[in-house]
Amino acid sequence: MTTTSKQLPSTTKAAILVSQKQPLIVDTIELPSELYVGQVLVKIHVSGICGSQLGEIDGVKGPDRYLPHLMGHEGFAEVLAVGPGVKHISVGDRVVLHWRKGEGIQADPPSYRWRGNVLNAGWVTTFNDHAVVSENRCTRVPANTNPDAAALFGCAITTGFGVVENNAAVRMGETVVVFGAGGIGLNIIQAASLLSASKIIAVDLFDSRLELAKRLGATHVINSRNTDPSQSIVNALQDMPLDVFIDNTGVPSIIEMGYNLTHGQGRVILVGVPRHGSNISLHSLPLHFGKILTGSHGGESRPSLDIPRYIRLLNNGTLRLDGLVSQRFPLEDINDAIDAMRNGSTAGRVMIDL
Repeated sequence: MTTTSKQLPSTTKAAILVSQKQPLIVDTIELPSELYVGQVLVKIHVSGICGSQLGEIDGVKGPDRYLPHLMGHEGFAEVLAVGPGVKHISVGDRVVLHWRKGEGIQADPPSYRWRGNVLNAGWVTTFNDHAVVSENRCTRVPANTNPDAAALFGCAITTGFGVVENNAAVRMGETVVVFGAGGIGLNIIQAASLLSASKIIAVDLFDSRLELAKRLGATHVINSRNTDPSQSIVNALQDMPLDVFIDNTGVPSIIEMGYNLTHGQGRVILVGVPRHGSNISLHSLPLHFGKILTGSHGGESRPSLDIPRYIRLLNNGTLRLDGLVSQRFPLEDINDAIDAMRNGSTAGRVMIDL
């Protein structure tokens, strides 16, 4: 039985990935006629675009066997209806939509239809006006929570802070390089600053992002388009050892650079995903003596626990949103939004208003 307080919509607008390396198609799709165990129907208000979605479009992980499908994994929404068994979310709640598992039921993915055929979706999608999501991809937040902040808690902030807290375990006074200052990278920089890292060196191709990185706590910035980043990092360190290198690019040569730059017990954290078929080449002996090379899965964040913590930081002014949202687009212009991310014309997160 579906619990609801109003008439539910039967259709909605959505951006659909039909073919890899092609623009998304924005069209009307059919919503399921009822909710099943653990499912939640939401009206999405704001969605961020993460670099992961660009990777999906580009086929970074290889062929996509779920095409056509919906996309998006960070957003802010209102709950319109809940299916059987849902206990942590109620009709009328404002929720963060996130891709990491939180409290509640892991529901079956919803069944949408488009042009008479099945349209695939995962446990959460946010490039659509309405979505059926799994209970454990929703975390309730106070009704007065800033919508942009709430959407960023779905990935950019929780991943960035989680990388620093959980994967890198940055300690006060340590030195940190963040290679790639996009939405997640900027929050890695902010979190490292909050933990009092002594040097936070941001590297990116675009000066606009580097300017924003400085505002959020970077002590040094390097434009890798104009200079040798490896030598520039060494110069910025001023003979200090490099404790942590965080890569957001997934480029093998950059990963290898970070591995070589960090000291014998340094940590190299891989946030960006290398393209399918790409390999890195390194001498593994240091791994036997304390050096760490590890991948991050969303910063190992725990949305149900972490989002309330970060809301407290937001409310007391410690967590800053300054410039994190740099452009806004309606759903109909989502391909323009994606282009803005690709060409570097936007420094912070690109948001979709729904």
